Amino acid sequence: QVFCLNEHRTNAGKSVLKAYVDRLTLEPNLQSPRDDDDLELLMHIPFSEAVSIKTISISSRASIYRPNGADSDEGATSAPCSVKVFVNRTHLCFDTARDLDPDVKIEMAPPEHWMEHEATVEGLSEDDRGSTMDYPLRPGGKFKYCNSITLFFADNFAQKIAEAEGNYDEDVIPTEITYIGFKGTGTSVKRVAVEAVYETRGMKKDHKVPGDEYGTKESKNR
Repeated sequence: QVFCLNEHRTNAGKSVLKAYVDRLTLEPNLQSPRDDDDLELLMHIPFSEAVSIKTISISSRASIYRPNGADSDEGATSAPCSVKVFVNRTHLCFDTARDLDPDVKIEMAPPEHWMEHEATVEGLSEDDRGSTMDYPLRPGGKFKYCNSITLFFADNFAQKIAEAEGNYDEDVIPTEITYIGFKGTGTSVKRVAVEAVYETRGMKKDHKVPGDEYGTKESKNR
């Protein structure tokens, strides 16, 4: 089951796992809570079978989106500027995600970057215009048999800009994500429960070794 810690509403994280044709839609979206100074998000995404993932795409409105004008932070949101990606980790919490080395950490480009790049590309098809940016997941060997992916967003561009300008007392602007998608292939390896019996004490009759009858016999006391 998909879940996201610190989401601004129930199932907000699940709602941004949209179909590719809906990748440019801005609603529904995922945000960190506005009434909290915590901008972190921790999202766990399980798969129904083991998959080989090549790229991840994460989209937002803008580095800093201010719906009420450039001078107002009311209602403002900010795109994440990095993400730590963990493979097959099922019980991560924020403290562990902060301290644990990820399988890969991605430094993300500002959302405006692809729009500017797109405007300079000649011959780009209409289907590719307005596309999202795909981040390669490397080394590829780590992402060949993924049963789940966990994404940890620890910062956003608003925070990064404020720190660069020395404004450490600025109000926290929530992180916002509008789309998360993956590109890869299935491996047809289903996730199934394995029934097993564990012995506290081995039984000799259940562990016979071929040729054991030719072994040394116990000597008798004379």
